Amino acid sequence: MKTIVLGGGCFWCMDPIFQKLDGVDSVVVGYAGGEKPNPTYREICTGTTGHAEVLQLTYDPETISLQKIFQIFFTIHDPTTLNRQGADRGTQYRSIILYQNDQDMILANQLIHGLNEFGAYPDPIVTEVVLLQEFYPAEEYHQDYFNKNPEQSYCQLVIAPKIDKFNTVFGK
Repeated sequence: MKTIVLGGGCFWCMDPIFQKLDGVDSVVVGYAGGEKPNPTYREICTGTTGHAEVLQLTYDPETISLQKIFQIFFTIHDPTTLNRQGADRGTQYRSIILYQNDQDMILANQLIHGLNEFGAYPDPIVTEVVLLQEFYPAEEYHQDYFNKNPEQSYCQLVIAPKIDKFNTVFGK
């Protein structure tokens, strides 16, 4: 098994999508990319910790490639908006890939370069690619949020359309 940490806006939005993937063993929402040890959600929301809302994916590379995970990642969020996704604004919502080895870093940078060269988006990709220093799991009530709260208005208005887009694009 391997792990990768990804941030693409609100972790509630990305969590249910990556949970659906064959080969993804676990998805843990949390915080990474900042300076403050053991941050809380309340601290993250201030935008002063340096951390982003992220997912730690544990996956089987024999079943799903990191390239496929990156392809899905770049489809389900807008990697061209600096420090925001939709109405969510702040550094905690930035697009970020936190790698653990040079091979993953090279793949991420090659993919970003290729997407920019191809003109996949009208604006350049601003996704950060940085070495993972530490991952901090979010509080328990954030784990599996969508599946625990499917009728909540944010889930219906923001998350469900992202899941529908994923299902349409990837035939799930």
